[in-house]
Amino acid sequence: MQAYIAIVVFLIVYALILSEKIHRAIAALLGGMLLILLGVVSQETAIHHIDWNTLGLLVGMMIVVGITRRTGVFEYLGLKAVRVAKGEPIMILIALATVTAMLSALLDNVTTVLLIVPIVFSVTDKLNLNPMPFLLSTIFSSNVGGTATLIGDPPNIMIGSQTHLGFMDFAMNLAPVVLIIHIAIMAILYFLYRRQLQVTDDLKAEIMKIDPILAIKDYVLLKKSLFVLGLVLLGFFTHQTFHLESATIALSGGVLLMLITREDPEEVLLTVEWPTIFFFIGLFIVVGGLIETGLIKAMAVWAIDATAGNFTMAGMLILWFSAIASAFVDNIPFVATMIPLIHEMGTLGGISPTGLEPLWWSLALGACLGGNGTIIGASANVIVAGMAEKNGVHIGFIAFMKTAFPLMLVSVFISMLYLLAFYF
Repeated sequence: MQAYIAIVVFLIVYALILSEKIHRAIAALLGGMLLILLGVVSQETAIHHIDWNTLGLLVGMMIVVGITRRTGVFEYLGLKAVRVAKGEPIMILIALATVTAMLSALLDNVTTVLLIVPIVFSVTDKLNLNPMPFLLSTIFSSNVGGTATLIGDPPNIMIGSQTHLGFMDFAMNLAPVVLIIHIAIMAILYFLYRRQLQVTDDLKAEIMKIDPILAIKDYVLLKKSLFVLGLVLLGFFTHQTFHLESATIALSGGVLLMLITREDPEEVLLTVEWPTIFFFIGLFIVVGGLIETGLIKAMAVWAIDATAGNFTMAGMLILWFSAIASAFVDNIPFVATMIPLIHEMGTLGGISPTGLEPLWWSLALGACLGGNGTIIGASANVIVAGMAEKNGVHIGFIAFMKTAFPLMLVSVFISMLYLLAFYF
Protein backbone atom coordinates (compact mmCIF):
# COMPACT_ATOMS: atom_id res chain seq x y z
CA MET A 1 0.00 0.00 0.00
CA GLN A 2 2.77 2.44 0.94
CA ALA A 3 4.51 1.82 -2.40
CA TYR A 4 1.29 2.82 -4.23
CA ILE A 5 1.00 6.00 -2.15
CA ALA A 6 4.66 6.86 -2.87
CA ILE A 7 4.27 6.44 -6.64
CA VAL A 8 0.96 8.36 -6.77
CA VAL A 9 2.44 11.27 -4.76
CA PHE A 10 5.54 11.25 -7.00
CA LEU A 11 3.40 11.39 -10.17
CA ILE A 12 1.18 14.16 -8.73
CA VAL A 13 4.27 16.24 -7.86
CA TYR A 14 5.71 15.70 -11.36
CA ALA A 15 2.38 16.67 -12.97
CA LEU A 16 2.15 19.84 -10.88
CA ILE A 17 5.75 20.80 -11.75
CA LEU A 18 5.05 20.26 -15.47
CA SER A 19 1.72 22.11 -15.41
CA GLU A 20 3.27 25.19 -13.72
CA LYS A 21 -0.18 25.82 -12.17
CA ILE A 22 1.47 26.20 -8.76
CA HIS A 23 5.09 27.03 -7.94
CA ARG A 24 7.35 23.98 -8.15
CA ALA A 25 8.65 24.59 -4.61
CA ILE A 26 5.08 24.32 -3.26
CA ALA A 27 4.46 21.20 -5.39
CA ALA A 28 7.58 19.44 -4.07
CA LEU A 29 6.96 20.42 -0.43
CA LEU A 30 3.32 19.32 -0.73
CA GLY A 31 4.50 15.89 -1.91
CA GLY A 32 7.06 15.61 0.87
CA MET A 33 4.59 16.57 3.59
CA LEU A 34 1.95 14.17 2.22
CA LEU A 35 4.40 11.25 2.47
CA ILE A 36 5.14 12.11 6.11
CA LEU A 37 1.48 12.73 7.03
CA LEU A 38 0.40 9.45 5.39
CA GLY A 39 3.12 7.51 7.23
CA VAL A 40 5.09 6.44 4.12
CA VAL A 41 8.23 7.93 5.69
CA SER A 42 8.81 9.23 9.21
CA GLN A 43 10.03 12.78 9.81
CA GLU A 44 13.47 11.44 10.83
CA THR A 45 13.73 9.32 7.67
CA ALA A 46 12.62 12.26 5.52
CA ILE A 47 15.34 14.47 7.02
CA HIS A 48 17.88 11.69 6.42
CA HIS A 49 17.03 11.72 2.68
CA ILE A 50 17.61 15.48 2.31
CA ASP A 51 21.02 16.06 0.71
CA TRP A 52 22.40 18.85 2.88
CA ASN A 53 25.65 19.00 0.91
CA THR A 54 23.75 20.00 -2.24
CA LEU A 55 21.77 22.63 -0.32
CA GLY A 56 24.88 24.00 1.41
CA LEU A 57 26.75 24.31 -1.89
CA LEU A 58 23.84 26.14 -3.52
CA VAL A 59 23.34 28.56 -0.60
CA GLY A 60 27.07 29.28 -0.29
CA MET A 61 27.50 30.06 -4.00
CA MET A 62 24.31 32.15 -4.07
CA ILE A 63 25.70 34.32 -1.24
CA VAL A 64 29.09 34.76 -2.94
CA VAL A 65 27.54 35.58 -6.33
CA GLY A 66 24.84 37.77 -4.76
CA ILE A 67 27.49 40.05 -3.24
CA THR A 68 29.88 39.91 -6.22
CA ARG A 69 27.21 40.87 -8.78
CA ARG A 70 26.80 44.26 -7.01
CA THR A 71 30.26 45.23 -8.25
CA GLY A 72 29.20 45.16 -11.92
CA VAL A 73 32.03 42.78 -12.86
CA PHE A 74 29.72 40.43 -14.78
CA GLU A 75 28.31 43.30 -16.87
CA TYR A 76 31.93 44.35 -17.49
CA LEU A 77 32.76 40.89 -18.88
CA GLY A 78 29.72 40.96 -21.17
CA LEU A 79 30.56 44.41 -22.54
CA LYS A 80 34.21 43.41 -22.92
CA ALA A 81 33.05 40.48 -25.08
CA VAL A 82 31.16 42.99 -27.29
CA ARG A 83 34.35 45.09 -27.60
CA VAL A 84 36.44 42.02 -28.53
CA ALA A 85 33.87 41.17 -31.26
CA LYS A 86 34.49 44.65 -32.78
CA GLY A 87 30.75 45.32 -33.06
CA GLU A 88 30.18 42.49 -35.58
CA PRO A 89 26.77 40.99 -34.60
CA ILE A 90 27.50 37.32 -35.27
CA MET A 91 30.84 37.61 -33.44
CA ILE A 92 29.08 39.38 -30.54
CA LEU A 93 26.70 36.41 -30.36
CA ILE A 94 29.62 33.96 -30.18
CA ALA A 95 31.60 36.14 -27.73
CA LEU A 96 28.63 36.56 -25.35
CA ALA A 97 27.86 32.84 -25.60
CA THR A 98 31.46 31.98 -24.73
CA VAL A 99 31.43 34.32 -21.70
CA THR A 100 28.12 32.71 -20.68
CA ALA A 101 29.62 29.21 -20.94
CA MET A 102 32.68 30.18 -18.87
CA LEU A 103 30.64 31.91 -16.15
CA SER A 104 28.20 28.97 -16.06
CA ALA A 105 31.07 26.58 -15.37
CA LEU A 106 32.50 28.72 -12.55
CA LEU A 107 29.29 30.07 -10.97
CA ASP A 108 26.11 28.28 -12.07
CA ASN A 109 23.97 28.53 -15.18
CA VAL A 110 20.87 30.04 -13.54
CA THR A 111 22.83 32.94 -12.01
CA THR A 112 24.74 33.44 -15.27
CA VAL A 113 21.65 33.91 -17.45
CA LEU A 114 20.25 36.42 -14.94
CA LEU A 115 23.45 38.44 -15.49
CA ILE A 116 23.81 38.00 -19.28
CA VAL A 117 20.23 38.46 -20.57
CA PRO A 118 20.05 42.20 -19.68
CA ILE A 119 23.32 42.70 -21.63
CA VAL A 120 21.80 40.82 -24.60
CA PHE A 121 18.80 43.16 -24.69
CA SER A 122 20.99 46.24 -24.26
CA VAL A 123 23.20 45.21 -27.21
CA THR A 124 20.38 44.10 -29.53
CA ASP A 125 18.42 47.32 -28.83
CA LYS A 126 21.43 49.46 -29.76
CA LEU A 127 22.03 47.44 -32.93
CA ASN A 128 18.31 47.15 -33.84
CA LEU A 129 18.62 43.35 -34.02
CA ASN A 130 16.22 40.50 -33.31
CA PRO A 131 17.28 39.27 -29.82
CA MET A 132 16.01 35.71 -30.43
CA PRO A 133 19.30 34.23 -31.82
CA PHE A 134 21.19 35.80 -28.89
CA LEU A 135 18.72 34.42 -26.34
CA LEU A 136 18.93 30.97 -27.94
CA SER A 137 22.74 31.00 -27.82
CA THR A 138 22.63 32.21 -24.18
CA ILE A 139 20.39 29.31 -23.15
CA PHE A 140 22.50 26.79 -25.03
CA SER A 141 25.87 27.99 -23.81
CA SER A 142 24.67 28.28 -20.19
CA ASN A 143 23.60 24.63 -20.10
CA VAL A 144 26.63 23.40 -22.08
CA GLY A 145 29.09 25.41 -19.94
CA GLY A 146 27.35 24.34 -16.73
CA THR A 147 27.90 20.70 -17.68
CA ALA A 148 31.68 21.10 -17.38
CA THR A 149 32.02 21.37 -13.59
CA LEU A 150 30.61 20.19 -10.28
CA ILE A 151 29.06 23.60 -9.51
CA GLY A 152 27.86 24.57 -12.99
CA ASP A 153 24.46 22.86 -13.06
CA PRO A 154 22.23 21.55 -10.23
CA PRO A 155 22.23 17.95 -11.62
CA ASN A 156 26.03 17.89 -11.33
CA ILE A 157 25.88 19.25 -7.77
CA MET A 158 23.48 16.44 -6.86
CA ILE A 159 25.57 13.74 -8.56
CA GLY A 160 28.78 14.99 -6.94
CA SER A 161 27.21 15.09 -3.50
CA GLN A 162 25.84 11.54 -3.71
CA THR A 163 28.97 9.97 -5.22
CA HIS A 164 31.79 11.94 -3.54
CA LEU A 165 33.15 12.86 -6.99
CA GLY A 166 34.96 16.17 -6.60
CA PHE A 167 35.32 19.39 -8.60
CA MET A 168 38.43 18.16 -10.42
CA ASP A 169 36.76 14.81 -11.27
CA PHE A 170 34.02 16.66 -13.12
CA ALA A 171 36.38 19.18 -14.74
CA MET A 172 38.83 16.54 -16.00
CA ASN A 173 36.16 14.14 -17.29
CA LEU A 174 33.53 16.52 -18.67
CA ALA A 175 35.30 19.78 -19.61
CA PRO A 176 37.07 18.29 -22.71
CA VAL A 177 33.84 17.13 -24.35
CA VAL A 178 32.03 20.31 -23.27
CA LEU A 179 34.68 22.39 -25.09
CA ILE A 180 34.18 20.33 -28.27
CA ILE A 181 30.38 20.65 -28.01
CA HIS A 182 30.58 24.43 -27.45
CA ILE A 183 32.76 24.88 -30.55
CA ALA A 184 30.43 22.68 -32.62
CA ILE A 185 27.30 24.56 -31.49
CA MET A 186 28.93 27.96 -32.12
CA ALA A 187 29.90 26.84 -35.65
CA ILE A 188 26.31 25.75 -36.36
CA LEU A 189 24.88 29.02 -34.97
CA TYR A 190 27.38 30.99 -37.08
CA PHE A 191 26.12 29.38 -40.30
CA LEU A 192 22.48 29.66 -39.19
CA TYR A 193 22.50 33.36 -38.31
CA ARG A 194 25.44 35.08 -40.02
CA ARG A 195 23.24 36.45 -42.87
CA GLN A 196 20.37 37.48 -40.58
CA LEU A 197 22.61 39.47 -38.24
CA GLN A 198 23.74 42.39 -40.40
CA VAL A 199 23.98 46.04 -39.25
CA THR A 200 25.37 49.31 -40.62
CA ASP A 201 28.90 50.50 -39.87
CA ASP A 202 27.40 53.50 -37.98
CA LEU A 203 25.65 51.19 -35.50
CA LYS A 204 28.83 49.13 -35.07
CA ALA A 205 30.77 52.31 -34.31
CA GLU A 206 28.08 53.38 -31.83
CA ILE A 207 28.28 50.16 -29.82
CA MET A 208 32.08 50.29 -29.80
CA LYS A 209 31.88 53.62 -27.94
CA ILE A 210 30.55 51.88 -24.80
CA ASP A 211 33.42 51.62 -22.30
CA PRO A 212 33.15 48.32 -20.36
CA ILE A 213 35.01 49.80 -17.38
CA LEU A 214 32.00 52.06 -16.69
CA ALA A 215 30.07 48.93 -15.65
CA ILE A 216 32.23 48.57 -12.50
CA LYS A 217 30.28 50.19 -9.65
CA ASP A 218 32.42 49.46 -6.56
CA TYR A 219 36.17 48.81 -6.84
CA VAL A 220 36.69 48.08 -3.13
CA LEU A 221 33.90 45.49 -3.09
CA LEU A 222 35.24 44.09 -6.40
CA LYS A 223 38.69 43.40 -4.90
CA LYS A 224 37.20 41.71 -1.83
CA SER A 225 34.74 39.67 -3.91
CA LEU A 226 37.35 38.47 -6.42
CA PHE A 227 39.69 37.56 -3.56
CA VAL A 228 37.04 35.37 -1.90
CA LEU A 229 35.84 33.95 -5.24
CA GLY A 230 39.45 32.98 -5.98
CA LEU A 231 39.74 31.26 -2.58
CA VAL A 232 36.46 29.39 -3.18
CA LEU A 233 37.62 28.14 -6.60
CA LEU A 234 40.98 27.12 -5.09
CA GLY A 235 39.00 25.29 -2.40
CA PHE A 236 37.00 23.43 -5.05
CA PHE A 237 40.21 22.38 -6.82
CA THR A 238 41.70 20.98 -3.60
CA HIS A 239 38.72 19.98 -1.43
CA GLN A 240 39.22 16.24 -1.95
CA THR A 241 42.85 16.47 -0.86
CA PHE A 242 41.77 17.98 2.47
CA HIS A 243 38.71 15.68 2.79
CA LEU A 244 36.29 18.62 2.80
CA GLU A 245 32.82 18.59 1.24
CA SER A 246 32.04 21.13 -1.52
CA ALA A 247 29.31 22.67 0.68
CA THR A 248 31.89 23.46 3.35
CA ILE A 249 33.98 25.36 0.79
CA ALA A 250 31.03 27.33 -0.62
CA LEU A 251 29.51 28.22 2.78
CA SER A 252 32.94 29.20 4.17
CA GLY A 253 33.39 31.53 1.19
CA GLY A 254 29.94 33.03 1.73
CA VAL A 255 30.58 33.66 5.44
CA LEU A 256 34.08 35.10 4.78
CA LEU A 257 32.74 37.50 2.14
CA MET A 258 29.95 38.68 4.45
CA LEU A 259 32.53 39.16 7.21
CA ILE A 260 35.06 41.23 5.22
CA THR A 261 32.44 43.31 3.37
CA ARG A 262 30.36 43.97 6.53
CA GLU A 263 27.24 43.46 4.42
CA ASP A 264 23.85 43.36 6.16
CA PRO A 265 23.12 39.60 6.48
CA GLU A 266 19.42 40.23 5.99
CA GLU A 267 20.03 41.90 2.62
CA VAL A 268 22.56 39.28 1.53
CA LEU A 269 20.31 36.36 2.45
CA LEU A 270 17.53 37.91 0.36
CA THR A 271 19.73 37.20 -2.70
CA VAL A 272 19.53 33.45 -1.94
CA GLU A 273 16.88 31.77 -4.10
CA TRP A 274 14.99 30.24 -1.17
CA PRO A 275 12.17 28.82 -3.35
CA THR A 276 14.84 26.75 -5.16
CA ILE A 277 16.28 25.51 -1.85
CA PHE A 278 12.86 24.43 -0.55
CA PHE A 279 12.05 22.86 -3.93
CA PHE A 280 15.11 20.62 -3.42
CA ILE A 281 14.07 19.78 0.16
CA GLY A 282 10.60 18.64 -0.92
CA LEU A 283 12.02 16.75 -3.89
CA PHE A 284 14.55 14.82 -1.80
CA ILE A 285 11.75 13.67 0.53
CA VAL A 286 9.52 12.58 -2.40
CA VAL A 287 12.36 10.55 -3.96
CA GLY A 288 13.16 9.21 -0.48
CA GLY A 289 9.64 7.76 -0.43
CA LEU A 290 10.38 5.83 -3.64
CA ILE A 291 13.62 4.49 -2.11
CA GLU A 292 12.04 3.47 1.21
CA THR A 293 9.18 1.58 -0.45
CA GLY A 294 11.53 -0.42 -2.73
CA LEU A 295 10.33 1.14 -6.01
CA ILE A 296 13.82 2.36 -6.96
CA LYS A 297 15.21 -1.16 -6.44
CA ALA A 298 12.48 -2.61 -8.69
CA MET A 299 13.34 -0.07 -11.39
CA ALA A 300 17.03 -0.96 -11.12
CA VAL A 301 16.24 -4.66 -11.58
CA TRP A 302 14.21 -3.77 -14.69
CA ALA A 303 17.07 -1.63 -16.10
CA ILE A 304 19.60 -4.46 -15.61
CA ASP A 305 17.25 -6.93 -17.29
CA ALA A 306 16.58 -4.50 -20.17
CA THR A 307 20.30 -4.09 -20.89
CA ALA A 308 21.02 -7.79 -20.24
CA GLY A 309 23.74 -6.74 -17.81
CA ASN A 310 25.69 -5.04 -20.64
CA PHE A 311 27.56 -2.12 -19.05
CA THR A 312 28.07 -0.21 -22.32
CA MET A 313 24.40 -0.57 -23.24
CA ALA A 314 23.44 0.62 -19.75
CA GLY A 315 25.62 3.72 -20.20
CA MET A 316 24.13 4.57 -23.59
CA LEU A 317 20.59 3.95 -22.28
CA ILE A 318 21.23 6.35 -19.37
CA LEU A 319 22.76 9.00 -21.69
CA TRP A 320 19.96 9.03 -24.28
CA PHE A 321 17.07 8.39 -21.88
CA SER A 322 18.34 11.22 -19.63
CA ALA A 323 18.70 13.57 -22.60
CA ILE A 324 15.24 12.94 -24.08
CA ALA A 325 13.51 12.93 -20.68
CA SER A 326 15.33 16.08 -19.49
CA ALA A 327 14.17 17.93 -22.60
CA PHE A 328 10.53 17.56 -21.53
CA VAL A 329 10.70 17.41 -17.72
CA ASP A 330 12.84 19.50 -15.39
CA ASN A 331 16.22 17.77 -15.16
CA ILE A 332 16.48 18.32 -11.39
CA PRO A 333 13.66 15.95 -10.29
CA PHE A 334 14.71 13.54 -13.04
CA VAL A 335 18.30 13.33 -11.74
CA ALA A 336 17.06 13.08 -8.15
CA THR A 337 15.25 9.89 -9.24
CA MET A 338 18.12 8.51 -11.34
CA ILE A 339 20.89 8.81 -8.71
CA PRO A 340 19.56 6.13 -6.31
CA LEU A 341 18.61 4.01 -9.36
CA ILE A 342 22.24 3.93 -10.60
CA HIS A 343 23.49 3.25 -7.06
CA GLU A 344 21.09 0.30 -6.88
CA MET A 345 22.21 -0.95 -10.32
CA GLY A 346 25.80 -0.90 -9.06
CA THR A 347 24.88 -2.82 -5.91
CA LEU A 348 22.86 -5.46 -7.78
CA GLY A 349 25.51 -5.80 -10.49
CA GLY A 350 28.40 -6.00 -8.02
CA ILE A 351 30.09 -2.92 -9.55
CA SER A 352 32.54 -0.92 -7.41
CA PRO A 353 31.95 2.84 -6.87
CA THR A 354 34.92 3.58 -9.16
CA GLY A 355 33.54 1.22 -11.80
CA LEU A 356 30.24 3.15 -11.78
CA GLU A 357 31.90 6.45 -12.82
CA PRO A 358 31.14 6.10 -16.57
CA LEU A 359 27.44 5.84 -15.69
CA TRP A 360 27.62 9.06 -13.67
CA TRP A 361 29.24 10.88 -16.61
CA SER A 362 26.50 9.49 -18.88
CA LEU A 363 23.83 10.82 -16.51
CA ALA A 364 25.51 14.24 -16.14
CA LEU A 365 25.94 14.72 -19.90
CA GLY A 366 22.45 13.44 -20.74
CA ALA A 367 20.60 15.45 -18.09
CA CYS A 368 22.51 18.73 -18.47
CA LEU A 369 22.66 18.76 -22.28
CA GLY A 370 19.15 17.32 -22.67
CA GLY A 371 17.84 20.37 -20.84
CA ASN A 372 18.56 22.34 -24.03
CA GLY A 373 15.93 20.42 -26.01
CA THR A 374 12.89 22.53 -25.06
CA ILE A 375 12.15 25.80 -23.30
CA ILE A 376 11.04 23.92 -20.15
CA GLY A 377 13.98 21.48 -20.07
CA ALA A 378 16.14 23.35 -17.54
CA SER A 379 15.73 26.10 -14.94
CA ALA A 380 17.97 28.48 -16.95
CA ASN A 381 15.68 28.13 -20.01
CA VAL A 382 12.57 29.03 -18.02
CA ILE A 383 14.29 32.06 -16.48
CA VAL A 384 15.45 33.36 -19.89
CA ALA A 385 11.92 32.89 -21.28
CA GLY A 386 10.48 34.85 -18.34
CA MET A 387 13.00 37.70 -18.71
CA ALA A 388 12.38 37.81 -22.47
CA GLU A 389 8.60 38.05 -21.87
CA LYS A 390 9.18 41.08 -19.61
CA ASN A 391 11.11 42.68 -22.49
CA GLY A 392 8.29 42.04 -24.95
CA VAL A 393 9.82 38.97 -26.62
CA HIS A 394 7.82 35.74 -26.58
CA ILE A 395 9.81 32.50 -26.91
CA GLY A 396 7.29 29.94 -28.15
CA PHE A 397 7.63 26.26 -27.19
CA ILE A 398 7.55 24.96 -30.81
CA ALA A 399 9.58 27.85 -32.26
CA PHE A 400 12.35 27.26 -29.71
CA MET A 401 12.23 23.49 -30.12
CA LYS A 402 12.65 23.63 -33.93
CA THR A 403 16.19 24.96 -33.52
CA ALA A 404 17.05 23.74 -30.03
CA PHE A 405 16.09 20.06 -30.25
CA PRO A 406 18.32 19.23 -33.28
CA LEU A 407 21.21 21.14 -31.63
CA MET A 408 20.63 19.17 -28.42
CA LEU A 409 20.75 15.89 -30.37
CA VAL A 410 24.06 16.96 -31.95
CA SER A 411 25.55 17.68 -28.51
CA VAL A 412 24.38 14.34 -27.09
CA PHE A 413 25.70 12.47 -30.16
CA ILE A 414 29.14 14.08 -29.62
CA SER A 415 28.91 13.02 -25.95
CA MET A 416 28.08 9.45 -26.99
CA LEU A 417 31.17 9.25 -29.23
CA TYR A 418 33.31 10.69 -26.41
CA LEU A 419 31.97 8.21 -23.83
CA LEU A 420 32.38 5.23 -26.18
CA ALA A 421 35.94 6.29 -27.05
CA PHE A 422 37.20 6.86 -23.51
CA TYR A 423 34.93 5.10 -20.98
CA PHE A 424 33.12 2.10 -22.46
